[in-house]
Amino acid sequence: MMGMERMFLNLVTGLDRLGVPYRVNDYGYMHHHVDEVACVVGKPHVLDWMPRETPIVFGAAVHNHPIDAPTLFADHNILGVLVACEWVRRMFAVHWQDKVHTWPVGIDTDRWAPSAAVKDIDVLVYVKIRCQPARDNAAVRDPVLETLRDSGLRVATITYGHYREDEFHWLLARSRSMVFLCEHETQGIAMQQALSCGIPVFAWDLGGVWQDTAYYPHRVIFGPVTSVPYWDDRCGMKFTDAPGFRAGFPAFWSRVTSGDFDPRSFILDGFTLEERARSYVDLVRQLSAAGHRSPRSEDQESR
Repeated sequence: MMGMERMFLNLVTGLDRLGVPYRVNDYGYMHHHVDEVACVVGKPHVLDWMPRETPIVFGAAVHNHPIDAPTLFADHNILGVLVACEWVRRMFAVHWQDKVHTWPVGIDTDRWAPSAAVKDIDVLVYVKIRCQPARDNAAVRDPVLETLRDSGLRVATITYGHYREDEFHWLLARSRSMVFLCEHETQGIAMQQALSCGIPVFAWDLGGVWQDTAYYPHRVIFGPVTSVPYWDDRCGMKFTDAPGFRAGFPAFWSRVTSGDFDPRSFILDGFTLEERARSYVDLVRQLSAAGHRSPRSEDQESR
């Protein structure tokens, strides 16, 4: 399951738990109630199905970058754009200023919970290297796997886009720790699912610039970015390169075996389905109220 679909499902599950009513893809209703706020969670083409005057809260699945939609606010009545983390908000705000707001989705902490299964995997390696796979698989993934093989620990590997969610769930149930390999993340739902299961993470956090090759370096140069936009010391540890992994892994593993980390408490403190859905509702209400006071809204009312 891709991140956008999981984000939507987690949001509506959170709304269900709060008892908040909503409609899904009820375009007929929208065309008869054009003044009501529409929350567009899907990709940008969904905007074309909306009445032009409909006030819209757009996100958190949006354009990859504002340069892909230079006329977004002229073409639609966008009250605000939601993105998953602060570094993306800063990148988008270069173009869309205060119209951009941060909102991450919640994690199903009931499903993604510590398991009593036999822990026959010491380290689960999660590979999500996308921008420069040939370069970074050789520079980071392969040395990480070699270091783990040499350690004598029991290791399993899973690759983003090549597994079913229930397979990942079962691997986490059997794992004691996880290594997360991704150049940069907007939220990192899979990593947060691991944290919710009580699994400490040793995360590759390269920093630097946004490396999406569709934009960098010929169209967009932006930094700094991170692969762990939501993180504190309860979650695990970080490294920046293969030598850093080799140097830091013994300390990480020692803390795993001694139970020093508390990753699930990090998720419970800020990323439950109910808390993030409540935050979404509050943000939509704030943007709706602000939209009714905006010059564009007053102009529309005068017409």
